[in-house]
This record gives sequence, C-alpha cells and structure tokens, in this order.
Amino acid sequence: MGIFKELFAWWTGNTYGTRLFTWRKGLPVGEDEFGNRYYRERGGARRWVIYRDLAEASKVPPDWHGWLHHTVDVPPTEENYSPRPWQKPHRPNMTGTPGAYRPRGSTLVSGDRPPATGDYEPWRPE
Repeated sequence: MGIFKELFAWWTGNTYGTRLFTWRKGLPVGEDEFGNRYYRERGGARRWVIYRDLAEASKVPPDWHGWLHHTVDVPPTEENYSPRPWQKPHRPNMTGTPGAYRPRGSTLVSGDRPPATGDYEPWRPE
C-alpha cells in the first residue's frame, strides 16, 4: 500500500513526481518551525513547499506564504526581521481538532451552558 499511497495520494506528503522534480530542479531555500521545507527552481521563478506531515496550507507561516506567492523577493531565511511585540506566533487552522476554538455556551465545551437572558421570544406560526 505504501507505493500506491506515494504514487497517487498527494495529500499525505510529496509524491514520486514531486520528489523527482525537486531532486532535478529544486534548490533548497529554508525550513520553517513546523518542519516544512521550501524550494525554488534553478534558473526559474517557481517556488514550492514540501510539507513535513499532511499537506495543509494553513501550516505555512505568513512570512513563507509571502515568499511562496511572490509578494516578497527575499525568503525569510535571508531576511533580518524580528516580530513586533504585539504579534502572536503563527498557528495553523485548528478546526476539527481538540484545539479548535469553542465559544462559551457551545455544546462541545465541557461544563454548564450559561443561563438564558430571557430576551428570546420564539416564533410561532399563526
């Protein structure tokens, strides 16, 4: 099953085609805090990422996202940038995981639901 998965299942990482293309034409540029590796094409403008785990686009931090989409020319590894004190570290999309945001009163949050305020009036058909 491993060979078929690597041949056809792109969402589990890189396929043989991606691995061959990266080996032939890719120059490594850097790696982010999630373990994703970034490449650019030799003599070309193409840029890509090889994910450490599942191919999840929200795992690409903002600085690398800007470089991948040609918003900035210099990769974050060659840039001397320090984040502002008010900036929070990047977090991937946590939807569908135990770390997902669940507001107070959600049925998925353990604990009691807050009491109703009494301003709700249900609609009744006439």
